[in-house]
Amino acid sequence: MRSLQAVTKKMKTQRYCLLLDLEDDPALIEEYKKYHQGVWPEIIQSIKGSGIEDMEIYLLGNRLTMIIEVNENFSFRQKAEMDAADPTVQKWEALMAQFQKPLPWAKKGEKWVKAECVFKLP
Repeated sequence: MRSLQAVTKKMKTQRYCLLLDLEDDPALIEEYKKYHQGVWPEIIQSIKGSGIEDMEIYLLGNRLTMIIEVNENFSFRQKAEMDAADPTVQKWEALMAQFQKPLPWAKKGEKWVKAECVFKLP
């Protein structure tokens, strides 16, 4: 039987899956991976401060898949506003931009694209 705390946490969090491509260059992909082995502490703090409880990024070829679990305080709009106002996040984003390329169906200026969930194990 699940604990009340586990049930409460499950009700308060939501999971999103986002996708993005990297430039199809093995050297750049390796460099991108190295940066993510030592993400700046200010970036980690910004992520957690936005209401993101957990984050994982997976790589296959040059396609990235990010899975985030967020709490009830999280909103994509608010996260974008926080990021735009934070010079360190802007510096990180500019650094990462050299490795990333938008998906073909991304809107202008959009990097990570939210995937549609089409199945969830009952």
